[in-house]
Amino acid sequence: MSRYTGSVCRQCRRENIKLFLKGDRCFSDKCSFDRRGYPPGEHGQKRVKVSDYGLQLREKQKVRRIYGLSEKQFRITFKRADRQKGITGTNLLSLLETRLDNTVFRMGFVNSRNQGRHLVQHGHFTVNGKKVDIPSFHVKKGDIVALREKSKKIQAISDSLDAIVRRGIPQWLEIDKEKFQGEVVNIPAREDITLPIQEQLIVELYSK
Repeated sequence: MSRYTGSVCRQCRRENIKLFLKGDRCFSDKCSFDRRGYPPGEHGQKRVKVSDYGLQLREKQKVRRIYGLSEKQFRITFKRADRQKGITGTNLLSLLETRLDNTVFRMGFVNSRNQGRHLVQHGHFTVNGKKVDIPSFHVKKGDIVALREKSKKIQAISDSLDAIVRRGIPQWLEIDKEKFQGEVVNIPAREDITLPIQEQLIVELYSK
């Protein structure tokens, strides 16, 4: 299987940054990264000198894990970003942010991207009134993402919307909690993406 099925907390520790892969647990005192903020494994606490290639590889792995993509999916997304006009690194982040599974996470319907991917695959969301069950579907400016009527009773979604204040909604999105829907008011610009990402390192890695 190409999908990682191990402990996601190990991924945060490996990348030396909290990736918020487990939703509410990441904000609690149970967070493994807060308790053991060093790489996993027998030699995790040893200092290791990292080469330029190693820095580029770790940055790519970090971003790939944040958005939950396989290596093949990430490479396809990068090639698409490279073909677009503009700055490749910015295009890459924009494509990753506008994936439907990430969008429903950013809107607050779910507490993690993994949960968003799961609910999208099971057909709980619509885009402009049409059911979309493809997590990699890219939303566009003006799109309305809504929860299907039969899915409004899912407790996990209600709980996530209640906790929306803690995470906040990015400026490129608007959310109507009463209607269980949100709108893509703009395509995210680089300044809208506040994650600690050095996309130029990824561009350099794939340019070799």
